[in-house]
Amino acid sequence: MKNLLFGFVCFGIWPVFSQSTLEQQFIDIEPKVIAWRRHFHQNPELSNREYKTAEKIASHLKSLGLEVETGVAKTGVVGLLKGAQPGKVIALRADIDALPVTERNSLPFKSEVKTTFLNTETGVMHACGHDTHTAILMGVAEILAQNKNKINGTVKFIFQPAEEGPPPGEEGGAPLMIKEGVLKNPNVDAIFGLHIRSNYEVGTIHYKKGGTMAAVDRFIVQVKGKQTHGGRPWQGVDPILISAKIIDGFQSIISRNTKLVDEAAVISVGKITAGTRFNIIPETTEFIGTIRTLDPNMRTLIIERMESICTNVATAYGGEASLQVEEQTAITFNDSNLVDKMLPSLEKVVGKENVRIRKATTGGEDFSYFQKEIPGFYFFLGGMTPGNKKFYPHHTPDFTIDESGLITGVKVFTQMTFDFLNQ
Repeated sequence: MKNLLFGFVCFGIWPVFSQSTLEQQFIDIEPKVIAWRRHFHQNPELSNREYKTAEKIASHLKSLGLEVETGVAKTGVVGLLKGAQPGKVIALRADIDALPVTERNSLPFKSEVKTTFLNTETGVMHACGHDTHTAILMGVAEILAQNKNKINGTVKFIFQPAEEGPPPGEEGGAPLMIKEGVLKNPNVDAIFGLHIRSNYEVGTIHYKKGGTMAAVDRFIVQVKGKQTHGGRPWQGVDPILISAKIIDGFQSIISRNTKLVDEAAVISVGKITAGTRFNIIPETTEFIGTIRTLDPNMRTLIIERMESICTNVATAYGGEASLQVEEQTAITFNDSNLVDKMLPSLEKVVGKENVRIRKATTGGEDFSYFQKEIPGFYFFLGGMTPGNKKFYPHHTPDFTIDESGLITGVKVFTQMTFDFLNQ
């Protein structure tokens, strides 16, 4: 912590700031941010059901004198802070939803919330760190509100529901916020987001230009054959065999058609449904899976090859097959010019040696939809105790983070905001 504060003394946030005043504001806000995080962690809510979470966020933003809009994309909250002088508009985004995971640790603020999700009894847990993102952005809002006379432009705080995906049959998340005009009135010039990581040390920031998180697609393949007795396969057409050949063909797309030296790509089948008895070759099968890509042209090629393999393999074996692809998230694509412009801001906070280039990940993020509309920069914040090599992955019952990393997130967002608006 002392090193981080020293960084601010050395580099400064903006020439007219009283550095000691700003440093004290960060010291004062840190226990609040941690308390907010613990409250949200102990009271998690699933996607499109973040009612109490939204109430607490909105109450805080209103107490700061911000213009506040609630009920955006069902449960989202948007706060608007106008600076002393007109200028550009920046958006800062935090996701607020939790996951259907039963928490398994000994934290004093452990979630005990239970619910029914897709007809299954489960716990509810902030197993991906969205509670920290929300608390960080609330802290940023308070710091910037205290210093709004030094802001040239406008800050839009976007607290987004349903990043993990809305319940089946519902709209939600970033696409619905965009549809409802969150990037308009006033029009946003650039958007920034962060994600805490349990495997990156506190005090470090990690980023990648271009594709940093994958486009996520869900695919469904339906295969039709001809039902027959299991002992007389020649009298029918086996859709299970056809499915196996199609799945094998899909893997050849990755190994033979995609230029993996440019970007990674993945095709995985997660579920196969077919048949009723051991001695009946069924009439139909269905299998579903995911496609992960980091390049738009590669995504197009992969889907085209999948369609071709489905049709031609099924025909070759006397059956029929259809492919349906449903986009879940687009590519989280960091605008190179924006990254170059903001890297000095990151380095001012944690030091150049602690701003590190990372490889792309095949995980997905619906922050990508904001980036399809305007330039955006999405980066990763260290949340692991320095020197600790044991960590629990995101989306697991044992997931934990080191709360000392939260104030770094507050400082980084604050630095980026002043630098972007006042350049």
